[in-house]
Amino acid sequence: MSSMLPAHAQAAAIPRSDTQAAAARIEAIARTGCNVLAARVDTLPGNAPVLLRSYDNSRGQGAPDLLPLRSAAFTYDNALAVIALLACHRRSQAERIGAALRLAAMNDTRLRDAYRAGIVAGDKPLPNGWRDPDSGRWIEAAQRYAGAYQDGSSCGNVAWAALALLALHHTTAEGRWRDAAVHLARWVVEHAADTRGAGGFDGGIESYLLVPRKAAWKSTEHNIDLVAMFEWLQRIAAPGGDWQAQARHARRFVDAQWDAASGHFWMGTTADGVTPLRSPSALDVQLWAQLLPNAPKPWRRALHWIERMNSVKGGFDFTDDRDGLWTEGTAQAALVYRWTGNAARANALFVSIAQQASPGGFLYATPAPRITAVYSYYRHQPCLAATAWAVIAALDRNPYLPPNMHRANTPPHASPAHAGHPTLQ
Repeated sequence: MSSMLPAHAQAAAIPRSDTQAAAARIEAIARTGCNVLAARVDTLPGNAPVLLRSYDNSRGQGAPDLLPLRSAAFTYDNALAVIALLACHRRSQAERIGAALRLAAMNDTRLRDAYRAGIVAGDKPLPNGWRDPDSGRWIEAAQRYAGAYQDGSSCGNVAWAALALLALHHTTAEGRWRDAAVHLARWVVEHAADTRGAGGFDGGIESYLLVPRKAAWKSTEHNIDLVAMFEWLQRIAAPGGDWQAQARHARRFVDAQWDAASGHFWMGTTADGVTPLRSPSALDVQLWAQLLPNAPKPWRRALHWIERMNSVKGGFDFTDDRDGLWTEGTAQAALVYRWTGNAARANALFVSIAQQASPGGFLYATPAPRITAVYSYYRHQPCLAATAWAVIAALDRNPYLPPNMHRANTPPHASPAHAGHPTLQ
């Protein structure tokens, strides 16, 4: 905690009681995270749209050494940054990132999973790439297998971009944000709606070496995101579709992935769109389901599941191989525990989260050299998504809902450490 507070404030900022100490720690995480996210936007001069680089290097600041990540701005990460900045009351910075996402949504042929970080000077963000150190030639990320994922269009990432735009619409009442979210939602319906098995929506578009193809598998996490997106559109009576029907379509798939016998969700399906993927145990699936406003109480059993299968010292791992702490997922868990009224568990996780601060301000994705994700890895690099999730959790902001909405069965101030949000200007 002390490393995250100004030196002159440290002595006065550490209260004697555990409850006060927990509240001070959470406030420090929020304030520090808000400041670093806003500063990253403000580093890019003017008011033009921007996208933030998703990772710093392992030394704590500056661009990553791995070429495909040197200038990569992942869409999901930047959508989280918008939601976090709005929770921080940093509207101008949130709007600059939101404007870049809106340009990508409206002017690209499809919303990509990543773009090039920096100021967006044209009518849409540039594709990511890097300069080859041997030839000096510019390499598009999509032309190399190491960066090919960035050219895909995952339905979950599309949903998160739409949720960020809807959060901007809620804050500003400007129709341009809603209309861009509607555009993304209609793309999902047109390109990913599926009738196999329990229905729902498939993975979107995979693009390897500039050859796009339909992702026939389905993700429970994606469909949870889509339920939230469609329900938000229905709630505000957005034009352009029967959003209630689309929300039900996604929700049927989510319901079908709940395994009552074990008390957790399957991660999704294989490419046949029907057969459940029973391994690994993905942390975010179990957590994000709890944030839906009408989540059934039996789904809370998934929290017991992750405590058995994904827990590591200080927090949670992405998968059940438990090879290290995943900061982003640990912040997600802290939010869910707060949202479900379990302040004690949340407070313990915030202790670990506070310890992940890097010299550049972002939180490390993991304190371990490398941990296993699903088909990839997280490394000891400062991470935009981890930082944004920590802010979202510290400010008790459910990204699936407008800020003024709370679950009907959970009082908004249920936890003793939830003593109101500090002013973070």
